[in-house]
Amino acid sequence: MELLQVADAVAREKNIDRDEVLEAMEQAIQKAGRSKYGHEHDIRARIDRKSGEIQLARFMEVVEDAVENEATQVTLAYAQRRRPNVKVGDFLVDPLPPIDFGRIAAQTAKQVIVQKVRDAERKRQFNEYKDRQGEIVNGLVKRVEYGNVTVDLGRAEAILRRDELLPREHFKNGDRVRAYIYDVREESRGPQIFLSRTHPLFMAKLFEQEVPEIYDGIIEIKAVARDPGSRAKIAVHSKDSSIDPVGACVGMRGSRVQAVVGELQGEKIDIIPWNGDNATFVVNALAPAEVAKVVMDEEGRRIEVVVPDDQLSLAIGRRGQNVRLATQLTGWDIDILTEQEESERRSEEIRSRSQLFIDALDVDDVIAHLLVAEGFSSVEEIAYAEIEELSEIEGFDEDVAAELRERALHFLDQLDTQMAERRRQLGVTDDVAGLTGFSPAILVKLGENGVKTMDDLADLAADELLEILGKDAPTEDEANEIIMAARAHWYESENGGAAAAGAEDGEAAAS
Repeated sequence: MELLQVADAVAREKNIDRDEVLEAMEQAIQKAGRSKYGHEHDIRARIDRKSGEIQLARFMEVVEDAVENEATQVTLAYAQRRRPNVKVGDFLVDPLPPIDFGRIAAQTAKQVIVQKVRDAERKRQFNEYKDRQGEIVNGLVKRVEYGNVTVDLGRAEAILRRDELLPREHFKNGDRVRAYIYDVREESRGPQIFLSRTHPLFMAKLFEQEVPEIYDGIIEIKAVARDPGSRAKIAVHSKDSSIDPVGACVGMRGSRVQAVVGELQGEKIDIIPWNGDNATFVVNALAPAEVAKVVMDEEGRRIEVVVPDDQLSLAIGRRGQNVRLATQLTGWDIDILTEQEESERRSEEIRSRSQLFIDALDVDDVIAHLLVAEGFSSVEEIAYAEIEELSEIEGFDEDVAAELRERALHFLDQLDTQMAERRRQLGVTDDVAGLTGFSPAILVKLGENGVKTMDDLADLAADELLEILGKDAPTEDEANEIIMAARAHWYESENGGAAAAGAEDGEAAAS
């Protein structure tokens, strides 16, 4: 009974199951029994769950006739002399007298019990906290080593690493700390609970605690971007049009946001209204800077933002902080230009495109400017445009439109001829030129980079081909198809060689 009382006390203290403690005790007694009777024997111990009586026994497995280990196995014939109804696979159980624990045996048993109880405690901690990942917890600082803080959560210990602390933040033993559980995982030294005070979701969870509308699901936090300890942006959206999401997060006289700021050591927080329209969301994210206009590239997820000259430093922020946080918040790459820079660049684009049309189509600058104004940016666009589309330009009729398209096609033909000649001069073979997907300009680019034969092309990896072709590059899948087409002759030659070898073998056999 004393054994059961000890098991109950340990189970209560460590908050683990009583049976797990008793199983640890059984293993300890088992180990001591093997030390006394021989480690080669299958010694098993059992503690009666009601009386606390210790039962120790040796188990011998019954086998057909071939005994591999005399210490743990007996033949069926021998076993049936002791128990007539025994079968192969059963065990003969020989009770053993209770062992008198010596000092060494007792010490060994204690170590086994302590280790097993510790393992059970860690397992309990892991099972309890694995489902709490993503929660905020409160704890006491237990110790600080090399800047890493061990936090006592009451029923478990967690680690708050130095790089997960806010800058200039220091804790001492006994300090209260609030942090976010960002990971719970099994490691060689047992389950580990990892905390963070720099994680973006730590701030989101703090707002959830301070703003009832977020907790109730009326206001949703769409995105968070943080420069821990310095500045942060949080995008919020209200599912109820009558509730202002920004006002609800700020609170009366800023009470709600100030509670979060206080916890984050004075980190400045910009609360941004989320918008389904990407351009509007980016403009909101760049607050407090004012934006004049935006130009979006949907495929590359890039956006060009034009701001007044006096707003440039505000939009970029100190050391690029404002634009960097806006990029993290929106998921778009943001390029910022002043109105003057944008105007100069646009003028340069108009001038260069106009000059291209003047040179390629042999037209005056008036016609060239009209084409640029209508959005044409290359000779190819004019060559393959519909006559009706060109004739709709102010001052153009169908004859002018047809003449412009004819000149554009003639220019492209000349360009292709020049490129084909250049390709031949570079030594790019006709086999490579015959592959689908290669224009004369691309073939010249390949030749200039030393890719001249099918073997040269076949030796490339897809990413190497994409790098060579730059802006003219196809998709990665198309690049792989081109390279596989270039390698086809390798397999054909291998099959041909195999066929030839077969024919020679046939001739030799005939002779």
